Amino acid sequence: MGAIKQLDSNKELYEVEIRLTSDDDQQLRLLTDRIREEVDGIGWERLGKLLLTIGQFNKAEELYHVLLERTSDEGEKQHYYNQLGSVKHDQGDYEKAIWYHEQGLEIKQKTLPSNHPKLATSYNNIGLVYNNMGEYSKALTFYEQGLEIVQKTLPSNHPDLATSYNNIGTVYTKMGKYSKALSYLEKALEIDRNSLPSNHPLLANSYSSIGSVYNSMKEYSKALTFHEKAFEILQKALPSDHPHLAGTYNNIG
Repeated sequence: MGAIKQLDSNKELYEVEIRLTSDDDQQLRLLTDRIREEVDGIGWERLGKLLLTIGQFNKAEELYHVLLERTSDEGEKQHYYNQLGSVKHDQGDYEKAIWYHEQGLEIKQKTLPSNHPKLATSYNNIGLVYNNMGEYSKALTFYEQGLEIVQKTLPSNHPDLATSYNNIGTVYTKMGKYSKALSYLEKALEIDRNSLPSNHPLLANSYSSIGSVYNSMKEYSKALTFHEKAFEILQKALPSDHPHLAGTYNNIG
């Protein structure tokens, strides 16, 4: 599909080429178009995001270390720490991921107002790592700090608020606290229903999450209702061979 080329002898900077293997390769063309659309920013920051997008985590890590060393701007530093945290998270190095995210959070706490949305992003990132580590109490602590900020700073129907509710609901589900999980997941679903297109995959995720909780509660009729709604949405939104569609079908079966 493409190549990453070394640009200097110090192995610090790289050039990424994405090119089509064939003019008739429609799937590859769609993929490269999507990458170009989703990777914003300019210069080296754009390259870093691209490396993350295509799964070149080691190269992304090298690049962000170089960028971190070369900048004296606190705003840039916190961003590079955050990106390095994401890299280590994707590599499964959770302890290091938390360390990087905490470095970025510390800078934000010193330079931004206490209710700035960027702080919520850091809290959510750290919460996600703890969630994947199975340390659910710590995950909740950070997720709740993120929720507190977005509740104060964003409209009540903002998608980021739904994300926070969903994060907390997911943790409560894993903890077996199903009533609490439902209370948060239902809030997320309500926002998604009011702010997203009726066939949006995220809406299907919300229905599916609630269905899974009801399934764990052995309320199978309710679980089936929500999983069927999720399946109906995904049927309209995704190709017939998409793995998410198969997963939702299995939930119904």
